[in-house]
Amino acid sequence: MSIVVAAFYQFVALPDCHELRDQFFDRCLAHQIKGTILLAQEGINGTISGSREAIDGIFGELRSDPRLANLQVKESYTDQQPFYRLKVKVKPEIVTLGRPEVNPAQGVGTYVDPQDWNRVIQDPEVIVIDTRNDFEVRTGSFQGAINPQTESFRQFPDYVQQNLDPTQHRKVAMFCTGGIRCEKASAYMLSQGFETVYHLKGGILKYLEEVAPEESLWDGECFVFDQRVAVTHGVEEGSYELCLACGHPVSIAERQSDQYQEGIHCPHCVDLQTEERLRRNQERQKQRVLQRSR
Repeated sequence: MSIVVAAFYQFVALPDCHELRDQFFDRCLAHQIKGTILLAQEGINGTISGSREAIDGIFGELRSDPRLANLQVKESYTDQQPFYRLKVKVKPEIVTLGRPEVNPAQGVGTYVDPQDWNRVIQDPEVIVIDTRNDFEVRTGSFQGAINPQTESFRQFPDYVQQNLDPTQHRKVAMFCTGGIRCEKASAYMLSQGFETVYHLKGGILKYLEEVAPEESLWDGECFVFDQRVAVTHGVEEGSYELCLACGHPVSIAERQSDQYQEGIHCPHCVDLQTEERLRRNQERQKQRVLQRSR
C-alpha cells in the first residue's frame, strides 16, 4: 500500500483561479502527482495520488497560500496507481449545482462528526437524503436513506422543490462521498428556508474510515471516481469493477450474469446496444486483450 490517494476541497474565493491552474499543474508534475484538480472562483476540489513524500510536499505547498490553509483532506491507500495522468482544470463551479447564487463560503448546514452520525440518522424526526447520483446510491448507502434518483447533481434543486417542504421537513440530514456536494446542497437548502440541515463531516469516506463495521449503518460499498471503483469499511478497495462499455459499476453477481461480457456490455447497458455500438465495443475489447498479452 505504497500509494496515497488524497481527496480534498475547500470553498474559498479564488478570483485568480486561471493563474493558479498553471502553477498547480507545474507543482504537481514536479512531485509526480497524478489525478484531477478542479479550480473555480468558488474554490478548489480534487483527488490526487502519489508517494507519501509527494503528497506531503504538494499539500505543504498548497497550504502555503493562506486561502488554502484549511483544505479538507481525506486519505486512503492502494498498491496500484489509481489515475493514469494529471489534469488541472478551471470550471465555473468545483461541484456543479447550476445555482451560481449559492455560496457555501457564506454559510452551510450543521456538520456532524462520523461518530455522531448514527444518532442523527436514527432520529425519527430526521429525513435522511443521499445527495449522490443514482448509480452511486445503488452501489451502497446508509440504512433508511432516500435516493433522489438523480442522474446529476444539477437535478438536486428540482428534487428539493418537488419533494421537500421546509414547513413539514424541519430536520434534514444529507451525505455524499467526501462532503463537498453536501456543503453546497446544505447551503442551497438553507437559502430555501429549511430550518435544520445536517451534513456528514468528511462524507462517507470519513465515516468508513472511523466507524467500526460492527457499529456501522452503512450497507454495501462506496463508489469512488478512480480506478479502485468502490471502497468499503476501512477505506479498503471493494469488489466492484467498471463496465468498460458504459462506465457503470458492476458487482460480482452482475459480472457472473449472462448479460455481462467484459468490455462489451453489462446488465445496465446490454439493452442499449446497437449493432454498431456492439461492433465497436468488441473491437476495443479485442485491442485491450492484445495489449495485455503484450
